[in-house]
Amino acid sequence: MIYGSLSHEKTYSFLPREVQEAIDFARTHDLSALPKGRNDIAGDALYVNIAHYTTGPSEEKGWEAHRDYLDIHVLAEGCERIDLAPIERMQTGTYEKDRDYVPATGEATASVTMHPGDFLLCYPEDVHRPGVMLDAPAPLKKGIFKVRIRG
Repeated sequence: MIYGSLSHEKTYSFLPREVQEAIDFARTHDLSALPKGRNDIAGDALYVNIAHYTTGPSEEKGWEAHRDYLDIHVLAEGCERIDLAPIERMQTGTYEKDRDYVPATGEATASVTMHPGDFLLCYPEDVHRPGVMLDAPAPLKKGIFKVRIRG
């Protein structure tokens, strides 16, 4: 997991080219103006899902992990908490290859509060629960970049 700010461009120059490409895209495009759903950047190798939803209580949000892609969550509008845990501390369900989705249950070992301009990079080992409200349910707009790392 890497939590940071889009404004710290040089700090993340060590990241792989594809990850830097996603962060550069987020830095140079208005994510809230893109259409909801999948927006291709480099086909299946790199794309961004634009999501609009309302945050809620943690018990109403689901845990997830991935195998073929890493996620980069970037807030465009609103705020949310994303809970995290290492995959070895969670109970995982059956992998759904067509969705690159591993359901999980367990307890958070860390959380980050996301604001516009923040990003959170989640590797396959980083189980995450996005969409958790801060004080009360609130709407948000975000981009979830998918960077292919396997398959």
